[in-house]
Amino acid sequence: MPRKSASPPPPAEAAASSGATTAGKRPADQPPDLTPAQKSLRSKPTRATEDSDKKARRLKDVEISFPIVHGTIAFWLGKKASEYNSHRWTVYVRGATNEDLSVILKRVVFQLHPSFNNPTRVIESPPYEVSESGWGEFEIAISLYFHSDVCEKRIDLYHQLKLYPEDESPQSIKKPVVVEVYDEIVFPEPTEAFFVRVQNHPAAIVPRLPPSFNLPPPGPIEHSSERRRGDTKENPLSQSYMNFSEADELLKLAAARQQVQAHIVKLRRQLSMLEGTPSKVASGQ
Repeated sequence: MPRKSASPPPPAEAAASSGATTAGKRPADQPPDLTPAQKSLRSKPTRATEDSDKKARRLKDVEISFPIVHGTIAFWLGKKASEYNSHRWTVYVRGATNEDLSVILKRVVFQLHPSFNNPTRVIESPPYEVSESGWGEFEIAISLYFHSDVCEKRIDLYHQLKLYPEDESPQSIKKPVVVEVYDEIVFPEPTEAFFVRVQNHPAAIVPRLPPSFNLPPPGPIEHSSERRRGDTKENPLSQSYMNFSEADELLKLAAARQQVQAHIVKLRRQLSMLEGTPSKVASGQ
């Protein structure tokens, strides 16, 4: 299954000092007169606090992953449909089992077709979704931006909007066209602060650390009203969401493998018939 890795942020570079001067003031390259007490303080470099060190410290050989789903749901408007307004649709990013992803996501940017008003849509809180209406299918770019302690780089996804059933069955106002893609975002070498913050989050896949890791306990649990506000399980579209799990993915892979093997057997038999030789291929080989 797809896994996208978010690289750890590079160390911050020190800002360059300015050598500019202003009239009536001491040049920047000439040190000011200091008292003995000030010189004593000046000669000792400041040191980050222990809390800051822990927040910046990274856990080697550790990965945190978040299963996500990006998709679209399209509803045919039926009798209300017109030539240029036939469907109402929604594009979204959600947790694989509908958990709140605001613990890692700072914002999600959806890039719609240029024909829409304000095609760049920025969503800064869950649910991360955009709803529109129209008549045409197109590719939607989805950019994920993370909190600073998670990852400094964004991840770009691309999703094809589908309005019509793949099997060309008749459209129904009661049965929407749902297209979803399961993915996993992997964060290698997370900071201790990030690990502690998400280790009990229902969407996070967090490894068990050896006893040698001495991490502080997780912070206080969010207020219940805040959890409900970001919980996509209460989204009215959730009844149309697909179910994703490791077991489902393994079953799909096994079924696909059987189909491929059966197709190979069929092609070999056809080839042997064209060559005029009896088939020696046994079913399942």
